[in-house]
Amino acid sequence: MSSAEDPQAATAIVNAVVYPCDHSFSCHNPGSVVFCDGVITAIGPAGEVEVPETATVIDAGGRMAVLPGLIDVHSHSSLLKGYSENAQLIDWLPEYQREHQVLTEDDAYFGYLVSYMEALKGGTTAVMDMYRFPHRGAEAATALGMRAHLVPYAADHPTKHFFETLETSERLIRDCHDGADGRVKVWLGLEHITYCSEDMFRRVAELADAYGVSIHTHTSEQREEVDVVVELFGDRPVHVFNQRGILRPGTVLAHCVWLDDAEIAVLAETGTGVAHCPVSNMKLAGGAAPLDRFWQEGVVVGLGTDGGISNNSVSMWECMKIGSLLQKVTRLDATAVSAEEAVRMAAIDGARLLGIDREVGSIEVGKQADLITVDLWQPHLLPVALAEGHDPILWNLVFAGRASDVRHVWVKGRACVYDGEICGLDESEALAEIHARTVDLLSRREGVAAIPMVAD
Repeated sequence: MSSAEDPQAATAIVNAVVYPCDHSFSCHNPGSVVFCDGVITAIGPAGEVEVPETATVIDAGGRMAVLPGLIDVHSHSSLLKGYSENAQLIDWLPEYQREHQVLTEDDAYFGYLVSYMEALKGGTTAVMDMYRFPHRGAEAATALGMRAHLVPYAADHPTKHFFETLETSERLIRDCHDGADGRVKVWLGLEHITYCSEDMFRRVAELADAYGVSIHTHTSEQREEVDVVVELFGDRPVHVFNQRGILRPGTVLAHCVWLDDAEIAVLAETGTGVAHCPVSNMKLAGGAAPLDRFWQEGVVVGLGTDGGISNNSVSMWECMKIGSLLQKVTRLDATAVSAEEAVRMAAIDGARLLGIDREVGSIEVGKQADLITVDLWQPHLLPVALAEGHDPILWNLVFAGRASDVRHVWVKGRACVYDGEICGLDESEALAEIHARTVDLLSRREGVAAIPMVAD
């Protein structure tokens, strides 16, 4: 193992533009960060940080930014992109689920691998992932060194027999929770409310209590979806969830585009968080989530990609930019969601949603070294010059930054990406295997009929 990959060796990033994403959202320019044995040991202005003589030093020369690792709080790994297009949610879901109808464990492993490779190279150090055969996701995350909060795609409707069950979910908790030196966590997942019985909801709440794990599901992504729920269950989705006992601190609901004020009040009262997926919500024509109302009520909001299958990307950089722009244009307010607020959602607030904010989400002494560097010395990120009391760098990172700008990624002090390349993996060989598996899956999917979202 090289010193770059050894989490116990001291590493110092010096003369960088450092955004700790701490409570004050300070900036050190130039600044330095030192970490050793997986833990941040020093951060501050470059001239005030002592660099150990034995440290591996990365001199940014004022041309790199350092940020906390980005956290994707709602994703779906998949082998497929570009095969479920030009459809709103209710029509899109059955087409997307044709993948699941033929998915094998080996398919799932490569789906996790390609999704995590893309995420990691773009600076995502932790992902909440809802997919099939999640024990294979634990294998992929372990191999790449990233954090994964695995959420079984579980349902008990007889037409959705190709999803996970509560039995496989419980087995996953016993086998994988807190694995990979704590980097792998297991949550309990519920697929769409129309796929899961009331008894399944109540059993999930009981299992969450028994094992001390959290709960994740989707809701209110499309207006017509809410109408279906009201017709079937006689109430709006969040109220149904509350009646069934799954809303609590630690529960995270994805999307939440079409919540009314009473539902938002329930989220606030129960301590339930929101995974906001702006790119996917735009692409599936779902709408714009009411971030201002969530924040006014004290609801914690993180950013999610929703996975490549609906987003065609797992770039948190796109989510930060579009998450801000979507609010600005729908509210006709150019001040809505600043660059700082976008980064907070992608870092510390995401960590809060996942319950790991004491360990990661900001660059602070004593926290684990989940860090990324970003190459600022590129045409689309210049200038890096401060003038008239204004710092353009953070704004340019959010509104012009790309996943491909990320140069280094560390998780718990271990280098997972170095100089833009994934450590310990032959990417070309992996991509060839992934592509071959995808072609095989597509051939097996031919002729498989889509099952409606609301089946008889």
